[in-house]
Amino acid sequence: MSVGTSSVRETEIGRPVIVQKYGGSSVADVEKIGRVADSVVAAKQAGNDVVVVVSAMGKTTDSLIALAHSVTNVNGSRSEPARRELDMLVSTGERVSMSLLSIAIQARGYHAISFTGSQSGILTNDRHFDARIIEVRPHRIEDELSRGSIVIVAGYQGMSYKREITTLGRGGSDTTAVALAAALEADRCEIYSDVDGVYSADPRVVPEAKHLPELDHAILQEMAEAGAKVVCAQAVEWARKRNIVIHARSTFDRSKETIVAPPGTKQLAGARAVTGEAKISFLSWSGVSSSSVVEGLQRAGLAYKDLALAGDRGSAIIPLLNVPSADKAHDALRAALPHVEISNDVATVSVVGDGLAGDGTALGQFVAALTEAQATPRALSAGPLRITAVIPADRSAEAQRAIHHVFVK
Repeated sequence: MSVGTSSVRETEIGRPVIVQKYGGSSVADVEKIGRVADSVVAAKQAGNDVVVVVSAMGKTTDSLIALAHSVTNVNGSRSEPARRELDMLVSTGERVSMSLLSIAIQARGYHAISFTGSQSGILTNDRHFDARIIEVRPHRIEDELSRGSIVIVAGYQGMSYKREITTLGRGGSDTTAVALAAALEADRCEIYSDVDGVYSADPRVVPEAKHLPELDHAILQEMAEAGAKVVCAQAVEWARKRNIVIHARSTFDRSKETIVAPPGTKQLAGARAVTGEAKISFLSWSGVSSSSVVEGLQRAGLAYKDLALAGDRGSAIIPLLNVPSADKAHDALRAALPHVEISNDVATVSVVGDGLAGDGTALGQFVAALTEAQATPRALSAGPLRITAVIPADRSAEAQRAIHHVFVK
């Protein structure tokens, strides 16, 4: 079964299907897993069929990656762990969470069953560590729902068409949840984390950040692609294509939420949020063919965005969030692109909203805010939904506060 429809589906005996996702902080220890189990049981008692997607406990994924790097140390020299083996390793984190949550729900008197990504029918392309879902065949999930079971799914992982275990990159459990919601034609998809929805900026950086009760898919996707972390960009892309409504909530405080839905008839014009992204490299070149740069990036196995070309000059941003080691990525860039200037002590700051291109007013205000924050831009890009600057990393926080003060009222 592919994900080709978006109508709300009910199981054969008339129960609506909801998909819930709980992040690593929500299942970080036994006590929290118990509280999540209570929440899942309550959703079942409310008359729903429930599918739950879980991340690994706490910082398990980071610990497993560090462990992989530690065993490559041979006589003081370290090598890069093979991405295939990393996927085999880090995918175990979610299997621990799914099993424990299933056991906790069973202990509360409800039938639950846990599935890995491959058992759930999550099919991906053949990239390791940052795979993309290409199809969902949730037959086993549907069978268990029809029997009245609560289904627990390991997020962040799937199986490639070569029958290899793959992982979906940082935030991949969000993508698992939204893709399953689409395939199951769920009533809604609920994303639970340690924050109560989406804010106009990272509250840890901008104390004046405002809670956003509603957003449309396009705005949140731009925010996610520019560094916002509440819901990952690939998940929002899935939701946008399939018209899936996302409810972003705090696991343990349900007083507020952000509802992400297709745009309504009344659109809010102007800036909605400010974001920052730290884990990047910035490339710039002159006198080098752009095709050779793109080929070099392909050899290095790295993605790029915000590519700007003008004859034999150009620039690009290299996101490093989904690479196993930033240092190894830097080495790969230098080896593949010896004639390109590579800057690693940089960050991006962005303002996201509707109608920012306009008459140039927003761009002027953006540049003025950067000047006030003493954040000289290395590069600027502007479009209808987002204005982005590459700036020195040590000025990122101050720049985000200055931009937020100007744009978010």
